[in-house]
Amino acid sequence: MTTALATPPTPVRRKGIKSPYPTWFYAPAAALFIVFFAVPTFASFYFSLTRWTLFDVQFIGMDNFVQFFKEPQLVQGFVNTFIYGFVTSAAKVVIGLGLALLLTGPIIGRGYLRAVVFFPVLVSTIGVGLTFKALLDPFHGAVNAVLGFFGLPQPGWYTDPTLALLTVAGVDIWKGVGIATLIFMAGIVAIPSEYFEAARMDGAGAWAVFRNITLPLVRPATATVIILSLIGGLRSFDLIWAMTKGGPGFTSDVIASVIYKQYQAGFFGLSTAGNVVLFIVVTAIMVPVSWLLNRKEAEL
Repeated sequence: MTTALATPPTPVRRKGIKSPYPTWFYAPAAALFIVFFAVPTFASFYFSLTRWTLFDVQFIGMDNFVQFFKEPQLVQGFVNTFIYGFVTSAAKVVIGLGLALLLTGPIIGRGYLRAVVFFPVLVSTIGVGLTFKALLDPFHGAVNAVLGFFGLPQPGWYTDPTLALLTVAGVDIWKGVGIATLIFMAGIVAIPSEYFEAARMDGAGAWAVFRNITLPLVRPATATVIILSLIGGLRSFDLIWAMTKGGPGFTSDVIASVIYKQYQAGFFGLSTAGNVVLFIVVTAIMVPVSWLLNRKEAEL
């Protein structure tokens, strides 16, 4: 009896269907990107090398950058930008993960608490800044009134040079932690429940489950929160301007507020150079951070 050897079937090559749809599908987004991002970006690089007004443009080379780095508040603005960005980003990661663990667990009123945590995200940033400026007023604010009632110190939240920047950072964390919590919650609920059941059957405690299952598997969510929070912190302006306007002195100034002050003073070329500096700083920080986080995620 002979056994016929089975030969694998020859794969059938299908002719590709030519359609303009995949290419043209991106055309509207590409047009918006070019008009609202690419063109203004390249224009900013050009105008940063000029002394310009609405009616005149004079090319002066790198003079704007030299002058910008001679401004005394710029050094303070650089330091404050990094402090503000890293403090708010780290706090949103830690607090957001903690709240996400709480709000994905079996607690009473879970839906209501989720809404409470996310609500500040929906409120206008300027409105939040003005509200907290009134609440934290050193002389007439409700917060110091309550502290005084209990005999506790009443600090100058945004008038004390050592507290102003951290006070604004705290308000920023309160407002933005809802987004971080939402992202972490999505990452946690996506973890298969079989992992947790197997860990409990093996006698693992809550800390062991968190360290060995939850924390590694929410790494993509962690990377997303870090990137979004850090970009937002390094570019922050509206909340700082609403609460302190960079004061007292230059103690809560960041690069964005320094740029805006140059615009107010009529130094348009100088402030455009500051925008270019801010763009380069954010890019120089975020590109390696994003690469590092994505690389670790790929190795997972």
